Amino acid sequence: MALKTRYSTFNLECGTDEAGRGCLAGPVTAAAVILPTSFKYLLLNDSKQLSEKKRAVLKPLIESECISFGVQHIYESEIDSINILNASIKAMQASISQLNPIPEYIIVDGNQFKPYESTPYTTIVKGDGKYLSIAAASVLAKTYRDAYMAKIHEEFPMYNWKQNKGYPTKEHRAAIQKYGITKYHRKSFRLLPDQYKLEI
Repeated sequence: MALKTRYSTFNLECGTDEAGRGCLAGPVTAAAVILPTSFKYLLLNDSKQLSEKKRAVLKPLIESECISFGVQHIYESEIDSINILNASIKAMQASISQLNPIPEYIIVDGNQFKPYESTPYTTIVKGDGKYLSIAAASVLAKTYRDAYMAKIHEEFPMYNWKQNKGYPTKEHRAAIQKYGITKYHRKSFRLLPDQYKLEI
């Protein structure tokens, strides 16, 4: 099913999405994208449906053909202090604030958002599989976050973030149990299931 170009009647409609919400380590990263109405890439879909290779191909295409884009990381300490939902919304709003021109309408992946200035918005559950601009934002959020995780992987290779990107894989949890936590871990998250005890 081809993704739709617009939800509203406005030309300057931006889509926004985040990546890394369910991770145990690293930032939550959001992107916002305004695409021209002529933008057509059949390959573009929700980033979770795309291979890393396809996302790498799409990233420069989106960046060169979009009207504007913004990307924002919100880091662990802030996630711990304001909670992951607020951090995700803050990251999306910060990515929208980087857009030039200013969007006339915002479509948000998911079901929760807070008003951004006086711009009208709509939340769309599974929007990244329905609208091109949200799908484009999901690709940028994911590729920028993955690049960041690959960078901090060099500092702490034993957690294998290059591979698991900070998600709660068995391997990641086993490494937390063995080595404890780093400054990149989210202290407010349940880093280990109940059967493990974590010494902090």
